[in-house]
Order: sequence, then structure tokens, then C-alpha cells
Amino acid sequence: MKRLTNEEIAEKIAETGQLYELQGVQFKPRAYARAAEQIESFGQAIVDLYKEKGEKGLREIPGVGPGIAGHIVEMLKTGTFAEYKKLKKAIPVDVRDLERVEHVGPKTALALYKKLGVKNVADLRKAAASGKLAKIVGETTAEKISKGLDFLKTSGNREILGHVLPLATRIEEDLRAVPGVKHAVVAGSVRRRQETIGDFDFIVVADDAEAVMERFVKFSRVVQTIEHGPTMTIVRLKNGMHADVRIVEGDAYGAVLQHFTGSKEHNIALRTLAVKRGLKLNEYGLWKGKKRLAARTEEDVYKALGLPYIDPEIRTNEGELEAAKAGKLPKLIPYGSVRGDLQIQTSWTDGAASIEKMAEEAKKLGRAYIAITDHTKALAMTGGLDEKRLAAQGREIDALNKKLKGFTILKGSECDILKDGRMDLDDAALASLDFVGASIHSHFKLSSEEQTARVIQAMKNPYVDCIFHPTGRLIGKRPPYELDMLAVLKAAKATGTALEIDAFPNRSDLRDEHVRMAVKLGVKLVIDTDAHHPSHLGYLDLGVAIARRGWAEKKDVLNTRPVGELLRWLKTPKTKRR
Repeated sequence: MKRLTNEEIAEKIAETGQLYELQGVQFKPRAYARAAEQIESFGQAIVDLYKEKGEKGLREIPGVGPGIAGHIVEMLKTGTFAEYKKLKKAIPVDVRDLERVEHVGPKTALALYKKLGVKNVADLRKAAASGKLAKIVGETTAEKISKGLDFLKTSGNREILGHVLPLATRIEEDLRAVPGVKHAVVAGSVRRRQETIGDFDFIVVADDAEAVMERFVKFSRVVQTIEHGPTMTIVRLKNGMHADVRIVEGDAYGAVLQHFTGSKEHNIALRTLAVKRGLKLNEYGLWKGKKRLAARTEEDVYKALGLPYIDPEIRTNEGELEAAKAGKLPKLIPYGSVRGDLQIQTSWTDGAASIEKMAEEAKKLGRAYIAITDHTKALAMTGGLDEKRLAAQGREIDALNKKLKGFTILKGSECDILKDGRMDLDDAALASLDFVGASIHSHFKLSSEEQTARVIQAMKNPYVDCIFHPTGRLIGKRPPYELDMLAVLKAAKATGTALEIDAFPNRSDLRDEHVRMAVKLGVKLVIDTDAHHPSHLGYLDLGVAIARRGWAEKKDVLNTRPVGELLRWLKTPKTKRR
């Protein structure tokens, strides 16, 4: 039996759904997508579930019926399954590669394959360069796809943090499970929780270095060993990323971890500080001549330099050393401190689950409340709500709040901001809600002046509590629209409007630099998942990571408050909010 990870199984199931979508098959694409999401987020290894309960046990996974359960069994035995191979043979298109380009959907991908033989992004670039693309999709769409290709090139080959953090965590766990391992921590940009990741660096302290390395190169996620040594091994993983493991002595663990965690600029600044004090700092410790002053822990290294411990997320040489020297480092918002999620879509519009299902999952994750914020009528493709349907949804929420114990569902909306800054729902409808988020889903190409005025006009509405995903970007796929962020932030402060940190992995919007600007101006923030499926509710701490990178404290984030305190803030007239 093959030891496939949940992610590997989910990826093949999801791709099967995408291939069905390319063929124009109804219903199956969504069913496969939902099953893939549930498989990826399932709390137990699928292979262990199968060993324990057989095929029948696989059907306990939400969304997995007899057909998909059979595919999983076949995958666990052979690595693939017949239906996938049949679909792939009929349409040998790398859907996951092509979907990274904005404006390339299933219909376009199928047309380009049938008429130009486009199977992946490389083929698409050739088609665009040859001028043939316009003949298939028209001049306007061809130009948009070309811009999407250009943007994809500039975004580089780095992976989005939220997509690879679970993999890094699992490799950490696998390394810790090797007998004799005392420490195993992922360092580098993952530990700093940067929004994109180039590779993985693992720092390990172990009794038997050789045993660790032998086990590491045999991990199921490893496809190639690039370097295999007694203290340093580099491999290529199935997702194309490189992973390095360094075995270090326990006495030097803190110095090595600090060296491989801090950004290059942070480390240079630390070494410069050490030199000014007649010391030398390197990955083996802090030295005075031949005497090692500190190395066992990171705290020891910073203390020996006369500094308090600096959290990994802000080790970027952007003022953290100066703040540390002055005793003014922020007390960063702790992970797990957000009590409620204030942007959630449900099956009333484009979400995958009912209000009750989303509430149950949020409660299971330890949340105290959520806000249901389905789209509004201007976003017709999602089945956006008008005033009448919004009222009906409110009645369902009232009924559920009577049913649920120890948990609160807030009535909300992700209300579209129209081109002129007006809201997509009338004020009476907005006034009936507990929480109103406003967002842009159209007219992305307005000038900076027009777009900024549009957002500020929305914030002047007395019922708009928050601006969702304020810059509208999709990492690696769509650039942010033009905005004067300083003007937006000043208007947010003046109008008593909060700004969102959208934790959904490919949004991460606000960015950390905008969070830092907001904190300095005293603008309140909320951290949300933008969940469209129960599995997305687990993204919340990705938003906390952005807040931490932006020097935000717990007091800066509204939904760290208990629900009663939050509601008092929301019911306060906007001009009097603090």
C-alpha cells in the first residue's frame, strides 16, 4: 500500500473534478471539489483511516460517496485510478498550472487545447507570443491573458505560505518522530511567516544524525536527493520545492536557529551591533575572542547583545532593533487570540455549506461567534442576495441562534461597492444587520484617484463597518487595484471604519506594510478567513501572521473581543468609535 498524504489524494481528486469541468460535465466538478477539500482538511491520515475501517470508513468523510471512496482505495494501491487516467488521456491539460493565469477558466482552457494544443502555461506563452491566442479568444481577452502571464512571471516561483505551511508542519512532525531527535524546527521564511516561500530549512538536534538523514531521504514527499551528507541533506519534494535539513549540536541550537530564521538584513544588522560591542556573531554563537558567550537558545543570543527576544515575524530590519533597544517592541497579537470570524460565505450564495454547518465547524475550532456575510445582488454570478433574500437569511440566523448554545451567529453582508461608491443594498437593509463589510468586485481598472474616492465614499456610509480585502489583489494572479492607501487609512480613522486582514491564502489583504500603517494611525482591524467552505475556517492564524508582521497587538484587532464587547463597538455611531 502506498503511503499517500491527504494532500496528494485531494490533489488528484480535485484535478479529476477540473477535468470533468473541461468536458462540460454537470454536477461532478463541484462534487469532486468538495470531496477534495474535505479530504485535505480531514483530521486523520486517509491511509490510516482505510487500514482501520476499510472502504466503508472512507465514506465517513463528508462528500465522499462510494465512487470517490473507490478511487481513493485504487490510489492507495496503485498511486492513481482508472477514471483519472481516462480523463487525462482524453484531455492531457495541466489544469492547475493554467488556472494560475487570470482570465483562463475551464471553457477557455478547453478551447485553447482543442484549437492550439495548449496544455500548460509554457504552451500558453507560446500561443500568446505567436499572435494565435487572439484568433481563439478575441483581442480583448488575449490582451488580458497576456497581462496575466506577465504578472505570473514577475511573481516568481515562490509558493503561497498558506499552501505550504501544512506541508512544512508535517515534515517537522515526521522529523520529531525519528528516535533520538530532540528539536526539529522549520526556520527561514516559513518561521517568519512571510507571505510567499521559496524553500524549507529545517534545523534538527539529534543523538544520531545518520539515522535522521536516512529517514529523511525516504520520506514519501521526497522525489529526489540532491545532497546527502552527515550534517546537511537537500532534497526536492513532490511539489517542486527544495527542503534542507541541518543537524546541529544542542549547544549551538539557538544561534543556528536565529541565523537561519532572521532575514539577511536583520542578521547583518545584528552582526554589526555585535562588532560595535567588540563581539562576533555567526551561526555557531556570539563570541568574545575564542569564548562563546551565547548559543544554546535564541533568547540567550539576543540577551547577550543587550536586547529582548525579537519575534521571528518582525526580524526584517525595519526598525525592530531600534525598538528593542528603546524597550518599545510591540506585544504582538498571539496566535489563537481571534475569537470570531467576520467574513463567511454560505450556500445562500457561492459557499459550499449551510449556515449551520459553518457555525458548527467554527464552534468546533473554538470560535465564539461568526458573521455570515454572503455576497449581494451586484455579484450575480454568485447568486448574490437582494434585500428580500437577506431578510429571509436573517430569519434563519435568528432560528439558529435559539438552537445553538454558547455560540453566536451575527447577521452580516459582504455588500458590493458600486462604481460611484454607493452600496449595493439600501440603507434600511444595512441598518438591520449586526455587521456590514463592503468590498469591490468590479471596475478594477479605475485610476488611483477614482478608486480611492470610491472606497472613501463607501466608508462614509453610516452602516459600513469594515472594508473587506481592501486592495483586491490575488497573489501571483492579479495585482492590487490602484489606491492611495494613506488616504484610505486616514479616511478609515476619520469615519470609524475598520479594515480587514483577509487570511485566505491567495489574498493576504491587507498586506503587512499596510497593517503597520493602520496601527500607527489607530485604525481598527479585523482578521477573517473569507471562508467559502468549512475547511477554510482553519486559515484564521494566517491572518494573525500578517497582523504580527505588521506589528499589530491584540488591542488593534476588533474580533479578539468577546461578542458583547464587539457588538457594543458596532452599535456605537461611527464618528464616536474608538
